[in-house]
Amino acid sequence: MTQDDLLQALLRGEKGAWEAFVRRYAGLVVAAVRGVAREAGEVEDLVQEVFLRLCRNDFRLLRSYDPTRAGLSTWITIVARSTARDALRRYRPVVVPIDAVPESQLAVDPPEPVHRLKLPEALLSPRQREIMTMLYDRDMEVAEIAAQLGIDPQTVRSAHHKAMIKLRAYFKTEE
Repeated sequence: MTQDDLLQALLRGEKGAWEAFVRRYAGLVVAAVRGVAREAGEVEDLVQEVFLRLCRNDFRLLRSYDPTRAGLSTWITIVARSTARDALRRYRPVVVPIDAVPESQLAVDPPEPVHRLKLPEALLSPRQREIMTMLYDRDMEVAEIAAQLGIDPQTVRSAHHKAMIKLRAYFKTEE
């Protein structure tokens, strides 16, 4: 059956003509839609949308096909692409400005309470304990700590390193 015969049979409402039409042009429609779809999961829905548009209102769109302007395959490709683009525009998520979103939806859960470790008093020297507190509890930089304590930055790094060695050794024996 030629494409003109198939189209005429379809427009006359002959039984099986729609199935033959879909079988014949499904690959073409899928290829056209695949070029427009943003995600692989959208292709099937968009192909269905194209075929629905072609058969809607007693094949009104198919009846408007003019063979003097383009071949049927070309015309179906154009219809498939434009239908897919229209469908994607309709289903595009609405972007809401952040100022319009209630603060409660933007809230972040508070962090879980930090479990503070209880260290033996004699484990770290007073200076090591103070430097560790400044580094980890107050998030201070080495240069800030050195300036505040009136010592060289290398002394801060050295005290931190020695404190870490003591802590690793202490917690290794705890296991």
